[in-house]
Amino acid sequence: MLRSIKVVATALLAGFIATSAFAHNHGKKADDIVTIASGDAQFSTLVTAVQAAGLVETLQGEGPFTVFAPTNDAFAKLPEGTVENLLKPENKAQLQAVLTYHVLGSKVMSSDIAGKELSVATVQGEEVAVDATDGVTVGGANVIKADIKASNGVIHVIDTVILPPSIQ
Repeated sequence: MLRSIKVVATALLAGFIATSAFAHNHGKKADDIVTIASGDAQFSTLVTAVQAAGLVETLQGEGPFTVFAPTNDAFAKLPEGTVENLLKPENKAQLQAVLTYHVLGSKVMSSDIAGKELSVATVQGEEVAVDATDGVTVGGANVIKADIKASNGVIHVIDTVILPPSIQ
């Protein structure tokens, strides 16, 4: 009986320590790009896609990154069945290409590009047009909220999913 109590007490203590370590580590990373997106219901489709594409660890990495984050409404604008098709395991490479087309390998705040028109290289490899002369558009998508700061970069919320030219 005493041995059973020790085993249970040890298991409870180990569980408490593991939970405390997780909470501590989770607290340190609470402001990376993935954690911010995961904590906002308007990005649930994006988060699901990032998970299916195997890009969570990448976007939790050191960065810096600029992510043009489409909302659920942006994904809903795609032709019916597109999201479901992209989420299939056999389409992982295409999903990765679409998602990484939304990412720059540097931190770009809206003030850095204000009043400019430029073409920037995405992590996917192709360039996307950015027009910040009257508001900001990226590949034709409107930035509806800019400069959400993360520990490893910045998020700009967009109203349309942008597709790389090689996929269109």
